Amino acid sequence: MSTLGTVERPLCVAAIGSGPSGFYAAEALLKAPNLTVRVDVFDRLPTPFGMVRGGVAPDHQNIKGVTATYEKVASDSRVRFFGNVKLGRDISVEDLRDRYDQIVYAVGCESDHLMGIPGESLNGSFAATDLVGWYNGHPDHRHHRFDFSWEAVAIVGIGNVAMDVARILTQDAELLAKTDAASYAVESLRSSRIKRVYLLGRRGPVQAAFSPREIEEIGEIERASLSVTNQDLVLDDVSKSGLVDPRVKRNYEYLSMVARRRAGTMDRQITLRFCVSPVALIASAGHVAAITLERNELIPDGHGGVTARGTGRLETLEGVGLVFRAVGYRGIPIPGVPFDDHAGHIANVGGRVTAEKAVVPGEYVVGWAKRGPFGLVGTNRADSIATVQAMLADLKESTASERRVDPSLEATPRLLAAKGVKSVDFAQWKTLDRIERARGAEHGKVREKFTRVEDMLAALCMTNASAVTATQCEATTDKTGGIMQEA
Repeated sequence: MSTLGTVERPLCVAAIGSGPSGFYAAEALLKAPNLTVRVDVFDRLPTPFGMVRGGVAPDHQNIKGVTATYEKVASDSRVRFFGNVKLGRDISVEDLRDRYDQIVYAVGCESDHLMGIPGESLNGSFAATDLVGWYNGHPDHRHHRFDFSWEAVAIVGIGNVAMDVARILTQDAELLAKTDAASYAVESLRSSRIKRVYLLGRRGPVQAAFSPREIEEIGEIERASLSVTNQDLVLDDVSKSGLVDPRVKRNYEYLSMVARRRAGTMDRQITLRFCVSPVALIASAGHVAAITLERNELIPDGHGGVTARGTGRLETLEGVGLVFRAVGYRGIPIPGVPFDDHAGHIANVGGRVTAEKAVVPGEYVVGWAKRGPFGLVGTNRADSIATVQAMLADLKESTASERRVDPSLEATPRLLAAKGVKSVDFAQWKTLDRIERARGAEHGKVREKFTRVEDMLAALCMTNASAVTATQCEATTDKTGGIMQEA
C-alpha cells in the first residue's frame, strides 16, 4: 500500500471553515516539504473568509486586505472550495471520515456568553456580535432591528469587539457609506440619535483587552469625545506590576493623557468606565431603559493577576436604551464532534481533537475553536501552523491502509450531488465578488454585499456561472422576490 502524502497516494484533508485559521492551515499544508496533499475547504456560506468578511469592522479595510493571502491559497490547484455546505446539515462527520485522511475544524466561536443578570432578555439587549454581523451584512444577522432613537448606549466589555461597536455607533455614517458596510445599516445609522456611549469594564485599565491602536482610534473620532476619570486610573500594587508590558504601558499612558485633558464638546460622548459590572437591566414598557452597575474592587487571584469582586456599591445609568454585551464568545457544538462545554470550544489537546481525553485519530482543530476566542486575525497563522505540525507528525505514523478512505477527486462532488447539495466553488465566489464590487462602485463604495444566501445563489444562476439547474434557479429567485431588492 502506498504511503500517505506521496504522488501515488496524496494526503486528503478536509478543512471545515474558510476563515483565517482554515486558510492558514491549508497554506501550511501546501508549504510542507516532501508532501503531496489535496485540501478541500468547506464553508456553510457561499462566501469565504469568515470573520474577515463578517466580523472585521468596515472602516478597517486595511485589515481585510489579508484576503489576498487566502486568495492565493484558494487558487492553488491542490485546493478546492465547497461553499454553501454545512457540516451537520448537508454532510456528516462520518461522510468526511469516509473521504478524507485528516479533518481540520476551523469553525470559530459563533455564539456568545450571557451576562446572567435580571433583564438580560429585554428588548434592546443584544450580543455585540449581533450588531457586528448586522452592519457587516452577515446573513445570520441582517434581520436584527436596533432602535437608535435612544440617546444612551451601554457596551459591556472593553475588548476589541467592544471598541469596534463603540466606534461604529459614534462614527460619521458618511464615512461608513464608502466602505463595504451594509447599506441598510448605513441608512439606519444616518438617523441615529445616540449621544452617549458607555464602555464598561469589570476590571481595571491594566487588565483591559483592547489594543493600543483600538483605544487610540476611539480618541480620534471626529464627532465624538472620549473621557475617563483619574479615579478609574488608580492602580493597586498587582496592577502596577503589569505596566512592564509595553502594550499595557502604552494603553495606560494614553488613558492618563485623556484623563488630564479638558472634556470635549463634541455632539457624542464615549465614557470609559473601569471596575464596574452590570447587575440588572431595568425595564420600561418591556424595553431596556436603564442599567444598574456595581462597583468592583480588585483582589489578587493567587496567580500573579487580579480578579474583580463586587463591593455592594450600586449606581444606575438612566436612559440607556441599548445594551450590547461583549463578554466573551463560545463555540456551537457540531453533531459528531467532541465539544468541551466548560471551555466552550472543541475538545482538544494541542490541536488534536479528543473524546473523553483520548485522541480522535485524524481529527484536528485550529483557531478560536481550538484555543478559545482571543487573538487577532494574524494570531491564527502561528496557531494553525502548530496544528499542522501535529498533523504531519501523526502522518509519519500512518499508512493508507489504516482507514477505508475514498481519496478520489470525485468522491465529495458525487456525495453532494447525491444529497442534492448545491455547493459554490471558488470561481463562483469570484463571480459574486465581481458583482458585489460592481454594485458598490455604482454607489461610490468598496462593495455592496449580498446579505442573503438565496440572493447569492440566484445571482450565480443569472450569470450562468453556477452548475445548478434552471429549476433550482427559478426556485431560488421565487424565494427572494428578486436578487437586487436589498441594494
